[in-house]
Amino acid sequence: MARVTLQTIADRLGVSRATVSYAFSRPDQLSDELRRRILEVADELGYAGPNPTARSLRLGRAGALGLIFSETLAYAFADPYAIGFFQGLATAAEDAGVGLLILPLPHGDRRSETVRDAVVDSFCVVSLPDGHPALTEVLARKLPVVIVDEPYVPGHPFLGIDEPAAGAAAARHVLELGHRRVGVAMVGLNEDGYTGWADVARQQGAVFEAMRRRRGGYQSACEEAGLDWPGVPFYEVARNSREAGRKAGHALLGRSPRPTAILTNTDVLALGVLDAAADLGLEVPGELSVVGFSDSAAEEAGLTTIRQAKQEIGETAGRLLLSGGTSEAERLLFPHELIVRSSTAPPPGR
Repeated sequence: MARVTLQTIADRLGVSRATVSYAFSRPDQLSDELRRRILEVADELGYAGPNPTARSLRLGRAGALGLIFSETLAYAFADPYAIGFFQGLATAAEDAGVGLLILPLPHGDRRSETVRDAVVDSFCVVSLPDGHPALTEVLARKLPVVIVDEPYVPGHPFLGIDEPAAGAAAARHVLELGHRRVGVAMVGLNEDGYTGWADVARQQGAVFEAMRRRRGGYQSACEEAGLDWPGVPFYEVARNSREAGRKAGHALLGRSPRPTAILTNTDVLALGVLDAAADLGLEVPGELSVVGFSDSAAEEAGLTTIRQAKQEIGETAGRLLLSGGTSEAERLLFPHELIVRSSTAPPPGR
């Protein structure tokens, strides 16, 4: 059967192709009766309407923002920080009447063709590792681009926080309380699936820039307080989950001497560390202090954490893209704040 087109319908009705097109795209230009006849013939011939891709090419825009991030869809809709960021980005898109095309790239997924084939007007890139081919493909598209968290690419708007300062604030809090036996549990450093103890070389060689810099903040604060950083037990996990945090907590709390404070780079991991402490019958904060990060799942648990403006960052990213991706400030750093709750206190004996 020959493909049905606008011209096929026009020939059947004895009207111009433009008239048929108006029935689908500009119905206010036709009488109700003429539009009804056109739609009836279109239905009879099995014509569903103009090709959306062809229409996008004709208009020169897709009406959608592309969102690229280094995780699975299932994770994105479960992680408290990601949900807050997505809400902000979606608000900007919804206000502008455009769609959001989500292009997840789970850790270890080095594909770039999904970016190459994406029908979008701009890209928001969130937390890609150093040297990811998808970022190369994004930049090659010559569309407006905004990068959130990592990696920083000169010449393109960047949104995030001062990671070293935020990490240092978290560490400095427990150090000023008097803790000297400090442990660290972190996720999001590498994409090789490793879980276990990480020495300084592995920490410094991490492929995710933001987490590498956040860890650097922990180190600088500890060294300022006189701690030997290579002697600080550091446990790396592959997934940001409560169970992974629990595993890290058991590993850290199984050491001798046991840490009296544990720093984590997500609230989810921190909640897992609290679970491990409960398993071992340790009182928080009497025997152990725990610090999270992002203030996205912390208040109910009484968790001390670093607050980030996740929804504001998402909304700003969207509005920058909708305005063409340009900004007077190339690097936009949003405020962070230490929120002290009941999971931290001086160490035993202080």
